[in-house]
Amino acid sequence: MAGHLGAVAGLRVGHFTDTRRPTGCTVVLCEQGAVAGVDVRGAAPGTRETDLLRPENTVQSVHAILLSGGSAYGLDAASGVMRWLRERGHGLQVGPACVPIVPAAVLFDLWLGDPTITPDADAGHAACEAACADAAMGSVGAGAGATVGKLFGPQRAMKGGIGTASLMLDGITIAALVAVNAVGDVIDPATGQVVAGARGGDGRPMNSMGALKAGQTPARLVSGANTTIGVVATDARLDKAQATKLAQMSHDGLARTINPVHTPSDGDVMFALATGRSHHGGRSVDLSWLGALAAEVTAQAILNAIGMATGLPGLPAAGELG
Repeated sequence: MAGHLGAVAGLRVGHFTDTRRPTGCTVVLCEQGAVAGVDVRGAAPGTRETDLLRPENTVQSVHAILLSGGSAYGLDAASGVMRWLRERGHGLQVGPACVPIVPAAVLFDLWLGDPTITPDADAGHAACEAACADAAMGSVGAGAGATVGKLFGPQRAMKGGIGTASLMLDGITIAALVAVNAVGDVIDPATGQVVAGARGGDGRPMNSMGALKAGQTPARLVSGANTTIGVVATDARLDKAQATKLAQMSHDGLARTINPVHTPSDGDVMFALATGRSHHGGRSVDLSWLGALAAEVTAQAILNAIGMATGLPGLPAAGELG
């Protein structure tokens, strides 16, 4: 399954990748507004504007979603996205003011290189400038410093990244974009094989869950030093409650491909966007059907992120192991 989040009408994706150390941010632009929901499953999230997305709250649409490295510092990049949108007149009109709505989530990549270098407002603005329909995958943007397989310590980890996938069925597009920085291994659900994760003595993935069941003791993990974050999106028309359910169901894609997932050391967050711009317009959509597809594209986006990742010294990528 290939495709891009930009296959959803009304969306564009842009990356900023820092050249000084492995970090960056990724923006999903929906300048004309999109209905949004969110579901936070990890125990150590770093987020912004997620309360606003609760179905009972007032604001009905957002203008961008930001995913960023840099841990909590990376939330600063959202102000640059707001600035870019305001410069172009996009946002919620509140009296005389234009206020762009930009929810955000971050992942931890501070242990790679100089931890004082983090995505800032200029990085968020630059990601918006780079936005297009088919942005790159792999070790770019929010996935630049992403790693996986840290259950037995970061010295045995492998390179993560950011990936995307999409499907069009019955005139409706469903797509996902995921930055994969999990404490767990990444598994291909079609084969059950670990494609990237904690490495054994031979330098290859060793299957962390198998090691746990064999009695190996995991490393003492730093809370919040991991996290998988992403966006699932559709051009169907949904309300906020339906978008929230779509975000919830997309987490099944994480559960199929990451093991363990949603741990105390992960801050896993999935956003959902609905642009309502499909050719079917206002036709109602079976949310069970759409949510099942959301989990599928989320799982494939995770596999694409790992498959396109580029290794770093001491952090091999799956594609480099042969």
